[in-house]
Amino acid sequence: MTPRTVRLLAWAPCTISIATLIVVLAYGLVERSSGLITSNAAGLAVTGATVLFVGAFATVGALVSSRRPQNPIGWLLSVAGLCYAIGTAGLLINKLPGGARWADWIGSWVWGLGGALAITFVLLLFPTGRLPSRRWRPVAWLTAGTIGAFVVGSALVPGPISGTTSVNPLGFGGAVGRTVFGILRGGGTIGFLLMAPVALASLVVRYRRADRPEREQLRWLIFAGIVIVAGIVLSPVITRIVHDPNQADDIENAITSVTIAFVPIAIGIAVLKYRLYDIDVVINKTVVFGALAAFITVVYVAIVLGAGRLVGSDRNALLSIVATAVVATAFQPVRERVQRFANRLVYGKRATPYEVMAGFSHRVAGTLSIEQVLPEMATAAARGIGGSASRVRLLLPEGERTVTWPPGDGTAEYPITVSVTFQGEPIGEIAVAKPPGEPLTPEEQRLFTDLASQAGLAFHNVRLTEELGMRLAELAEQAAALRVSRERLVTARDAQRRGLERDIREGPQRHLLDIARQLREATESFERNPADAEARLDRLGEQAGVILEGLRDLARGIFPPLLADKGIGPALEAHVRKVGANVRLEPAPGFLDRRFEADAEACVYFCCLQAIQNVMRHAGNAGCTVRLAADDGILTFEVADEGSGFEVGATEPGMGLQIMQDRVDALDGDLTVVSQPGRGTTVMGRVPVQAEVMAG
Repeated sequence: MTPRTVRLLAWAPCTISIATLIVVLAYGLVERSSGLITSNAAGLAVTGATVLFVGAFATVGALVSSRRPQNPIGWLLSVAGLCYAIGTAGLLINKLPGGARWADWIGSWVWGLGGALAITFVLLLFPTGRLPSRRWRPVAWLTAGTIGAFVVGSALVPGPISGTTSVNPLGFGGAVGRTVFGILRGGGTIGFLLMAPVALASLVVRYRRADRPEREQLRWLIFAGIVIVAGIVLSPVITRIVHDPNQADDIENAITSVTIAFVPIAIGIAVLKYRLYDIDVVINKTVVFGALAAFITVVYVAIVLGAGRLVGSDRNALLSIVATAVVATAFQPVRERVQRFANRLVYGKRATPYEVMAGFSHRVAGTLSIEQVLPEMATAAARGIGGSASRVRLLLPEGERTVTWPPGDGTAEYPITVSVTFQGEPIGEIAVAKPPGEPLTPEEQRLFTDLASQAGLAFHNVRLTEELGMRLAELAEQAAALRVSRERLVTARDAQRRGLERDIREGPQRHLLDIARQLREATESFERNPADAEARLDRLGEQAGVILEGLRDLARGIFPPLLADKGIGPALEAHVRKVGANVRLEPAPGFLDRRFEADAEACVYFCCLQAIQNVMRHAGNAGCTVRLAADDGILTFEVADEGSGFEVGATEPGMGLQIMQDRVDALDGDLTVVSQPGRGTTVMGRVPVQAEVMAG
């Protein structure tokens, strides 16, 4: 169903109800002899109550159902207003030839149907359109059954219509029908009257479970329900004071109509004050048009009918001209005052849209949070120009943030868009959708542009706050990673020291102790056997040379002198020859002629060394290629082997890879390991260098 069809269906009952009411009132004013409008208090009370009831139910019902067609409350209000309008039309039908029995037949059930819907289902479903819980379904079915029984029983019971002298034109069934339909009518009447307090109790139950905004809405309807119950209780007491039965009936009907009319009035106040259905602009216009219509009617009736009685004629053309002149003269001042009243009623203290827009700067002046600024901006943009929906988009370094009004409404289209800039740089966007048929006026366009100008600084401040928060988070992560990396480096260095101590203790130290022992033995045997002692000393000299070479190897493992003298390439070539690794070195053209900072060279050398050791230990000394290059201040290395490989994501990195990662992180570089089972492993690293060093 299209939105246009929904609006037509929603406003059709209201149009029929108001038109019917106008026709009946016009006929009653013109044909004073008809008795439709009497001058006694009871008759005027009935007329006023009918106008109030039909107008309130029909108008509020149409407003709600046109904007929220999925909520049944609006349709129920429209049906209740239409029922009273039909009942009012019955008064006019009564004046037609042969129409008395049909008018009495309509009145026997239509008034009760409208009132029953208002005091039961509207209370049960407000404000969400759903029952408080599934446990209330039997209550809803019982209420529907009692209302249906009342309507069927009243419409089809044979014999005289209750309270009249007419015979039911649709009654059938004779004595059996009189009994059956009479029971339905009586039981239905008692049933829905009993269901009214139950429906009121559902509001209390819903109130206890509701959050604060819904409680504020429910308070108004609970008040209306209390007024209805009070009217039901007090109505028989008041009518007993009146001796005339006809006037007593009129007063009772007036009391009932007025109290029930509080239901749509309460819903309207809840909608208006607490934004229940988001139709503030429509209500604003309705208040203005309704007040102006009431003003015109009051002036016309006061001058034409009031003054007409004084001069003895209410059909004086001069009085009509005077009434028209008074209305024309006072219309503009009255309209301005009514508009101010409607603005204050809808928008609060900031009555006009421009005041709402200007107040935005005060509300967000000290606010730097996206969660506060963007919703405030979306609300101000929509309500400031009478839009039905709005969207605010803020551009951030990592993407964008979008907020819509009403919240969560992602289906609306936004044809009116303005870019938000700060110092010429686009930083966001504000988009608004107007209701169908309402174009953007030049004044609203200026207001929209002014709001975008105000939003520039607010958006910029929010962006700075978000960027600062992101930077702080990154710094915190980097600090944590650096702390962990330093702890690993300390642990690795301690492990290296312990390993070096073990190597010295198990190697050179043990050999040196053995040499010392053999020297003592050679000294002791020198006098007895000089030749043997001399041979021993020669062997000890050879052993000392071996120990010296071992100490040199240990020293190279700590920091090879060749690395400091010749650079990365020669140091790696020497190490590969010494350990017998299956490595092919491929430096970039001119790389071996260039030297870099000592820290960067040491990082690349020891990372390549560690990668080669991993290949020898874990890949069976498979073929391996080491590539070295330097470009644009970045020193890169790549160690690719032809081993069995492994699954990177499923394998915990060993100590060797962790040491390589820590070395690269310490210089703000990056390390990447690529490997697949059966396809070898490639270790790639990048280390920034500040400047090259002159080769010695």
